[in-house]
Amino acid sequence: MRNQKLDMSETRLMLTELPELKTREVDGHTEVVTDQDGANQYVVSLFKKQPGAKGEEIRVTLSADPGDGFEDGDSIELIDPRASFYSFRNGRGENVAGIAYRALGLRKLA
Repeated sequence: MRNQKLDMSETRLMLTELPELKTREVDGHTEVVTDQDGANQYVVSLFKKQPGAKGEEIRVTLSADPGDGFEDGDSIELIDPRASFYSFRNGRGENVAGIAYRALGLRKLA
């Protein structure tokens, strides 16, 4: 399943690492991650907590520059949050599975 819309209306999100350009290592050098149209992607780390459940830290890829004005510990909401579930065998023969979170951007809560 790819890009499932998420209902996060009951989820509290706290910024744990400021947004930054998303990068990856390719052939020994670092390159900026872009989408299919060449737009830079950003990444942010958040603490996610739902009522009655244990919290967890997640990383979310953002489709647009979230801008300035965010600080560690800010309560935020994601604009158009989505999730993709993945599973693959890595180069060491290990099975890897997880959830990749995406959003169009961030909004700081008052």
